Amino acid sequence: MTIDLDALYTDLHRHPELSFQETRTAGIAAGHLRDLGLEVHENIGITGVIGVLANGEGPVVWARADMDALPVKEDTGLSYASTATGVDPDGDTVPVMHACGHDMHVTAMIGAVERLVADRDQWHGTLVVVIQPAEEYGQGARAMLDDGALDRFPRPDIVLGQHVTPLPAGVIGLRPGPQMSASDGLTVTFHGRGGHGSRPQATIDPIVMASAAVMRLQTVVSREVDPHDLAVVTVGSFHAGTKNNIIPAEAKLQLSLRYPDEALREKVLEKVERVVRAEAQASGAEREPDIETLHTLPATINDADATARAAAAFRTAFGEASVVDPGLFTGSEDVSWFARDAGVPLVFWFWGGADAEKFRAAAAAGTLERDIPTNHSPFYAPEMHPTIEVGVGAMVAAAREFLG
Repeated sequence: MTIDLDALYTDLHRHPELSFQETRTAGIAAGHLRDLGLEVHENIGITGVIGVLANGEGPVVWARADMDALPVKEDTGLSYASTATGVDPDGDTVPVMHACGHDMHVTAMIGAVERLVADRDQWHGTLVVVIQPAEEYGQGARAMLDDGALDRFPRPDIVLGQHVTPLPAGVIGLRPGPQMSASDGLTVTFHGRGGHGSRPQATIDPIVMASAAVMRLQTVVSREVDPHDLAVVTVGSFHAGTKNNIIPAEAKLQLSLRYPDEALREKVLEKVERVVRAEAQASGAEREPDIETLHTLPATINDADATARAAAAFRTAFGEASVVDPGLFTGSEDVSWFARDAGVPLVFWFWGGADAEKFRAAAAAGTLERDIPTNHSPFYAPEMHPTIEVGVGAMVAAAREFLG
């Protein structure tokens, strides 16, 4: 019986789940893998799924798809749009949406496994399917590895992964070397002295302190990083206070930092910490700010030889013009932990999910950023076709290239 991938995708899209809460999604993926004849293991790294298809002697290929969604309210207008909510780590009820396409990743992986099972007389080796939780937290790969994934299952000779993006549907983007940035997520807590809003002189205002830091942090990249280098310092969250006439005792910022290598990472982290501590001192804070690391992700670096092989397989499958170098993405991923811990090559690529005609029209008009929604947008949703077919075909082509 052929799996209805359209139905699978729309179902996953309607029912997104936050990081480490993907019990329904994991169950669906596990069920399909089990039906396809794989040996399936669940609850790896809390909600992760691993399926093993042993097909004689040969290489071991790990193929990874992530499955978590984001706290975003969907505004796509699709008939299968999400109306789901979830509870975030702070205990708040939030809207939930597959705003990064992980529902497409799971769908394409299940379709690819179905084809590889059907064609198993044409290859030899072991396929290990990794359905990973919590990529959006940057913690899912680490959780699966810390749960013994490399020791409990056949160790890989290579790790493969793919991500849908707003490239034109039908296009595959990959490059040797750095493909995505390293990143750190930080929480900075400024400590002041709270009091009545009518008597600011009796307080140390952490909102003013944090606001000054936000503005000063904008100079880290613009004034302290070489213009030839790529770095990003983003303040994505600012929380302080409960009422208009109360000066609170603390203010919290959440930062996203990105860089292509470890050397620049160390420089940016040092500069960010210097700004944070200096602004607290300038405001007369009686206590040093707290700087907590939420996650650290390494750069996603593709092995040159393996990437060349995968690119050749993609050109054979989809045509020369369909394979492009997308450049270094400043987004970050945790897929490389699997390859790094195992000491094996990684090949990670992007495939397009945007309507090709709309993309070309927007590119010609210079309105791509306005007219083509990108990942994490409330308007983001890949075109179902040919995105599903290309995602399936790309994973099959790459897996077949490295299986015996």
